[in-house]
Amino acid sequence: MEEGFWIGNIKIPGRIVLGPMAGVTDLPFRMLCKEYGADLIYTEMVSAKGILYNNKNTEELLTVETAERPVALQLFGEDPQIMSEAAKRIEHRNFDILDINMGCPVPKVVNNGEGSALMKQPERIGEIVSAISKAIHKPVTVKIRKGFGEQDANAPLVAKIAEDAGAAAVAVHGRTRVQYYSGKADWDIIRQVKEVVSIPVIGNGDVFTPEDAARMIEETGCDGVMAARGARGNPWLFAQMKAYLSGNRMPEKPPLSEVVAMILRHADLEIAYKGEFTAIREMRKHTAWYVAGYPGATKLRGAVNEVTTRKELEELLYNYLEKRLIF
Repeated sequence: MEEGFWIGNIKIPGRIVLGPMAGVTDLPFRMLCKEYGADLIYTEMVSAKGILYNNKNTEELLTVETAERPVALQLFGEDPQIMSEAAKRIEHRNFDILDINMGCPVPKVVNNGEGSALMKQPERIGEIVSAISKAIHKPVTVKIRKGFGEQDANAPLVAKIAEDAGAAAVAVHGRTRVQYYSGKADWDIIRQVKEVVSIPVIGNGDVFTPEDAARMIEETGCDGVMAARGARGNPWLFAQMKAYLSGNRMPEKPPLSEVVAMILRHADLEIAYKGEFTAIREMRKHTAWYVAGYPGATKLRGAVNEVTTRKELEELLYNYLEKRLIF
């Protein structure tokens, strides 16, 4: 079951995809997910305007290592001309696929007419995809939602428009913008999209276990399965999904000692990439995700928010591991 697929001229070696998450899928985290078996990796979303205006924070978001490829770099914006100009400016960089974000539900993005606001403007989606596809040679893909609201669940229409405009694949999150991340993802909409387009379809929404991944493929016929929130603090998920889909023995949930070792390794990657000050603050949320479900996790989550150095993080984690957390 674990064969791959093509997005344009890019071969995706399997069916397991790491979805884009702002503030989560930075380079260090992507490298860990790649190591554990993610076949295709998405970056955090990058502003098209930020690229054109040389925003100082944009450079970090555009950095891709060869070891993590194939990589889809995700762009957001709403103006076809600005989007295509930005795409041209970055095409030489070390990514394989340019993805257009049409699913972000965050108000500051939506209020600018970007992200999932585009689901209300199918014609504009066609214009954006067409402009970018003509501007660059790399495959262009889109990531959409079920619709903006339940009453206009137009993902199949939007996907077809994107395909006709030159999109090489479409990822579908089975929730509306109004839902955000609440309720249940509608996998049937993914099946409906698969039925109306001939390009690959990547399913997204409520993939937290290997069994979820297998069920999504079975129920929707999707070509790839995207894990996003389910991968936070859990790069092991990709190895488990790969094994399960291939019919091999699934790796066990890692013991707490392995989780602690992974947190420190993740922290070291973040420090090398961003410096200790920023990295350790970033690791606070990652640490909370890593230990979720383990005994004493609530106490650790509170304590880790006080940590400011690599040494403090290590001491806290070893105290946690040896059950010496005292408050």
